[in-house]
Amino acid sequence: MSHDRFPSHVLNLGYIEELQAAYRQQPESVPPEWREFFRSQTDGENGVTTFFSTPPAESPAPCATLNGDDSGVWQDRINQLIRAYRVRGHIIAQVHPIGETPRIPAELDPSFYGFTPDDLNKKFSCEALIHGETLALHQILEILRNTYCRSIGVQYMHIDDLEVRRWLQQQMEPNQNRTTLPHDIQLRILSRLTDAVTFEEFIRKKFLGAKSFSLEGSESLIPLLDLAIEQAGGQGVKEIVIGMAHRGRLNVLANIMHKSPRQIFREFADADPEQYTGRGDVKYHLGHSHDWETAAGDSVHLSLCFNPSHLEFVNPVVLGRVRAKQDRVGDQDRSTCMGLLIHGDAAFAGEGIVQETLNLSQLAGYTTGGTLHIIVNNQIGFTTSPIDSRSCAYATDVARMLQSPVFHVNGEDPEAVAKSLQVAMDFRKKFKRDVFIDMYGYRKLGHNETDEPSFTQPVLYQAIAKRKPVREAYLDHLMKIGEVTQEEAEQIATESREKLELELNESRSKDYKKPGEKQRGIWAKTSFQGGDENPTNEVETGVEPARLSALLQRLTEHPSRFTPHPKLERLHESWRKMAAGEEPLDWAAAEALAYATLLTEGVRVRLSGQDCRRGTFSHRHAVMHDYTGRGTYTPLQRLDDQQAPFEVYNSPLSEAGVLSFDYGFSLDTPDGLVIWEAQFGDFVNCAQVIIDQFITSAEDKWRRLSGIVMLLPHGYEGMGPEHSSARMERFLTQCAEDNIQVAYPSTPAQFFHLLRRQSKSLWRKPLVVFTPKSMLRLPEARSTLAELAEGKFQHVIPDTTVTGKVSRILLCSGKLYHELNKFRAENDRDDVAIIRIEQFYPFKRDLLEKEFDKFPAGTPVFWVQEEPINMGAYTFLHLRLHNLRRLPLSVVARAESASPATGSATAHKHEQQFILTNAFGQK
Repeated sequence: MSHDRFPSHVLNLGYIEELQAAYRQQPESVPPEWREFFRSQTDGENGVTTFFSTPPAESPAPCATLNGDDSGVWQDRINQLIRAYRVRGHIIAQVHPIGETPRIPAELDPSFYGFTPDDLNKKFSCEALIHGETLALHQILEILRNTYCRSIGVQYMHIDDLEVRRWLQQQMEPNQNRTTLPHDIQLRILSRLTDAVTFEEFIRKKFLGAKSFSLEGSESLIPLLDLAIEQAGGQGVKEIVIGMAHRGRLNVLANIMHKSPRQIFREFADADPEQYTGRGDVKYHLGHSHDWETAAGDSVHLSLCFNPSHLEFVNPVVLGRVRAKQDRVGDQDRSTCMGLLIHGDAAFAGEGIVQETLNLSQLAGYTTGGTLHIIVNNQIGFTTSPIDSRSCAYATDVARMLQSPVFHVNGEDPEAVAKSLQVAMDFRKKFKRDVFIDMYGYRKLGHNETDEPSFTQPVLYQAIAKRKPVREAYLDHLMKIGEVTQEEAEQIATESREKLELELNESRSKDYKKPGEKQRGIWAKTSFQGGDENPTNEVETGVEPARLSALLQRLTEHPSRFTPHPKLERLHESWRKMAAGEEPLDWAAAEALAYATLLTEGVRVRLSGQDCRRGTFSHRHAVMHDYTGRGTYTPLQRLDDQQAPFEVYNSPLSEAGVLSFDYGFSLDTPDGLVIWEAQFGDFVNCAQVIIDQFITSAEDKWRRLSGIVMLLPHGYEGMGPEHSSARMERFLTQCAEDNIQVAYPSTPAQFFHLLRRQSKSLWRKPLVVFTPKSMLRLPEARSTLAELAEGKFQHVIPDTTVTGKVSRILLCSGKLYHELNKFRAENDRDDVAIIRIEQFYPFKRDLLEKEFDKFPAGTPVFWVQEEPINMGAYTFLHLRLHNLRRLPLSVVARAESASPATGSATAHKHEQQFILTNAFGQK
């Protein structure tokens, strides 16, 4: 057997324990390769791991035994030994509840440095240790092993900052990574373990065969969360936002979030199907909120986020919510609200969204002051063992990209879990960084309760079946040291069971009433609403011309000591002419005015995305850089003293993580304008999970509202398959029950009114806007100040230019309108009417029919689009307009294609000309 292929920290299979036991009794009873493996790690005489053994052949040769005169060299060896334990002691830590005796790396064996058993009583200076005194070698080894190699293994020496490393050493080495818990905390841990175990057993007995994704084998999560909330409250945290997948979620809902067990039992019984027809979600995806009062009297509001089966994608949502809560109260120290993320080991190592989330942690636009990460490490993913699911040693190795410690801890040692948590929480508070607790346990049952795990891990699950539950093991420990009696423990268990029986009876009562669904938290303090579209969405969004002119003029000003780029001076000169009414407004000016008017009306604006400060197409310049290198200036932050905050952040090269974060921010900012912009529209496909599982469906599944805005540059301009289409069809396919808004405006004024409507309306829905690229500077795509000052957003823009007989009607949207209009003028086709659909959803068929009524029956109608016929809006529109009685509907589009666009600029021009020519037909 290759030791390299099966290193001890990856090979965490339960059957090794049985094989090793068999090897000790009769070595010949195990396969030859396993005999070699065990022999290489154990003393041949007694079969236990030992020091001062012969180093493996691949290790460097040990130093020669040193003489007493070589005191300096001796000391150097001691310091190397100490550092080796700090760096690699975690490898032999006893963190696996079901696992093998770890193989000792050569550098943790004193003989590697030239020491012999005769040196164990020799004394050495320990300045390298926090103790800072003279100790015998055996004392040094005892301290190091106790600190780094028992129930807690710590990875922290990758942290560059010496101060941080020394701080961590100070928290661990003097107490040898142990904590002395008072009696009340020990009883609290026992009670929480009892609640966790009792809940799982109760569910399994009362609802046979039902899926609950049991926590059994990792029940220490419940006291861990309990203590985390208590400690957070003592550190001044007022709110905690929690994200987790389905494993153990029901247990957390019942025992941490204090969701009524009767409600959970009612959901198991599925007793109210009529309330969920076509909507809702499974019980182990649901969220909840609760006001927790700590033992010290502190109040902490808990929010457990709803989460789909896409395990880790909720992570940035949680952090976005945390950031929004902090920003709302002006918490620049990032201390009043904390994110707490619970991960599975396989998902943490396997899903890329984890890395995207971690990368946000120290960025100015996304930091939250540190997140507590808890990995519930079952050492298995569905049926897949670690050796098949990751290429790294630990499930948490991706976390080492941050300057943060990782605490690996044995979940069957609740007091070690408590110690890890205490250091982790103190670290987070002091250094404002993420911190990780990798809690090892096991999964007692299959992936769900109907699954048979022994098909794929037979020996492992035979070993698991013999394990004593962690609650019993901890009770034995407490009884042994006299901290609790059997009678007290039984009383705790009896009370827990009786409470659940009472709740079950109540859930079965004919008088049971399901708690009402209503907006909570900040939403409950507003008048915002979801549901079907209503007239309140059609608000007046115009702004008086004098105010528009003054704001646009203000946006061109800057401090005298600031030197803008010469090209920006020309841009601002153009804006000054627009402010004076001498030139029509371009897209960038209209967008800036939308933000400026909202900010001065008290509406917070947050804009985030790749390169969005300047704008992908160099049009926005929301943040200007001094031409001589003396900093930046953001005009939208300097409008007046009473304005609301304006934030604009260049994001990392991430779509899923950043859109998810901004969506989370929108969940706790109902009264703000929260915008995510894609660099190119098609980049949004990297965030498809967030769109499908959260943005378009959250209201239907969870009754959660959001006003997130997505700006997606879209349009066919010969830039190839990846920079042409924002895949409009994907959004339109998901449009149902007025769940989102989808628009493709054709003028700057329309964009201005659309953004203002999103903020001023009381109807809160996500807004998808297909935004321009070449149209940003198109002379025909301009608007007057009067168009911004008057009226509101138009769903449909009629053609007011045709006066004679019309031979055909063209329907279109966005950029294509200007190309069609230009073609019409150049070819004297005043017999063709062009009607613009500015908003696709919610779809306003009545407004279209009102325009159609102006034309004779039988006048042909053509929907014209740039996209291939199998993409774009055609299929969506056909479903809604195919039964027009008076006017036949046809389509002009590119031919059906598997790819959105050609890679040839010349071919693009030919295709575009084909669309224009066929749209107008023969006169």
